[in-house]
Amino acid sequence: MGLAHARDGGWAPQLRAAEGVGDPDGVFFPGIVPLRSSCRKMLAGLQTLPREFAMRFRFAAFLLFASTVAFAQSHSDWTYQGKTGALVWGKIDPSYEACAKGHEQSPIDIRGARLDAKLKPIEFHYIAGGVTVENNGHTIQVNVHPGSYIVAAGVRYDLVQFHFHHPSEHTIRGKFADMELHLVHRSADGKLAVIAVLLGEQEYPNTVLATLWEHLPTQAGKSLTIDAMINPGGLLPTDRGYWTYTGSLTTPPCSEGVSWFLFENPISISRSQLRAFDALYKMNTRPIQDLHGRKIEANE
Repeated sequence: MGLAHARDGGWAPQLRAAEGVGDPDGVFFPGIVPLRSSCRKMLAGLQTLPREFAMRFRFAAFLLFASTVAFAQSHSDWTYQGKTGALVWGKIDPSYEACAKGHEQSPIDIRGARLDAKLKPIEFHYIAGGVTVENNGHTIQVNVHPGSYIVAAGVRYDLVQFHFHHPSEHTIRGKFADMELHLVHRSADGKLAVIAVLLGEQEYPNTVLATLWEHLPTQAGKSLTIDAMINPGGLLPTDRGYWTYTGSLTTPPCSEGVSWFLFENPISISRSQLRAFDALYKMNTRPIQDLHGRKIEANE
């Protein structure tokens, strides 16, 4: 189903119904767990080391973070349905308390954004490289090699992985898009920034998705390595105006303090590409969260 379906509210009744039973089937927003303070201090100390050693330590820290992500993903004591659905995440484990009591939770409905002309464009420094495509039982996640990064508000954030949600997690004035892409980045001091891109059904496929979709693992727990050069920049819209706000991870532990940047313009996904993902994950989306007075800003 395309954007027309989303604009007609086709997803809304399903999500509202799902909320009543604990939530729809399926999802995982890769659980990014903040690094311990000792790790953050180690990363900060890299600036005092010779360049060669600093690069070695940075790569080791990247691998440590990747292994931390994998460990978090292997613990699926929460779901989107039944007794462990999104409505009760905060009761499953004390460390998930923010899911129920947090006041800066994601996703949110985008409306009433305030223009801030001082917001600068995001700098993208993405490079092509091999990737690993993983079906972790909750979503399709693409793990990238170190080297790609963004600069937002003067801060460098390294790209760690990107993954997909169906339908979109964020809504625009109450309307869902067909899918949503999250590119997850981490700064040297452990802060997270997520670039969110909406995907809308069009006649023509996205070329980067076409390559990735050829290697979709159909079984949970399986992964495939792609030697072809994948550049995440091919998943960004040409017009990169964005909305921004402070939010959280959209799965347990629902940690807050995440900088969100949601592009105003979608990229294309073909009907066949959409159906291929739908066959694996029909609905992997957390319900919309209360804004609690937060401000949404737009750069244009």
